[in-house]
Amino acid sequence: MKKSLTMRGLAFSALFGALLVVSSYLNIHLGFTPIPISLENLVVMLTGAILGPLYGFCSVALVVVLTALGIPLLHGSGGFALLLGPTGGFVWAYPFAALLIGLLLKRVKGRGVVAFVLTFLALELCGSLLLYVSGVPWLAHKAGISLQKAMALGCYPYLPGDAVKAVLAAVILVPVRQMFPVSRITGVKRMIDLTE
Repeated sequence: MKKSLTMRGLAFSALFGALLVVSSYLNIHLGFTPIPISLENLVVMLTGAILGPLYGFCSVALVVVLTALGIPLLHGSGGFALLLGPTGGFVWAYPFAALLIGLLLKRVKGRGVVAFVLTFLALELCGSLLLYVSGVPWLAHKAGISLQKAMALGCYPYLPGDAVKAVLAAVILVPVRQMFPVSRITGVKRMIDLTE
């Protein structure tokens, strides 16, 4: 089977990658925890939902890889120090959150209440709760604290805000996906064969 990407899909991937970088600068430090309140997971939700699983994953993964290589993209810093720091566990999960959101939302159709609720659930589960699966244990490891303490520092204070972000993203996405399906955004019908 031939694998192909589209120029439009790559352009939107770069655009959403840039949006992720910009959103990483907009954060609020709480003082009692090294984990800031940020809009990064909101952008990851939108990226996976609008670009679909392949381009959503590629967009976010590219930012993470370039950051690991030392380019100061996330929070104005780069290198393995950022990815191995207290927030690293959350950052590693970003590409997989975008991938899973894209996969789940491929099955959600329509504009009604059911579509909104299913969209919200996919965003909340993959764009918020999934990040805690790797983020909280890594925070506990890096800070040398118990998992329970890490939950108090890196999870519980953020759950209400993450729910608000998922609602906001769902409000944006349900009509946007109706007018601009993933195939239209990524230009699936005008493919460029990469094997040629």
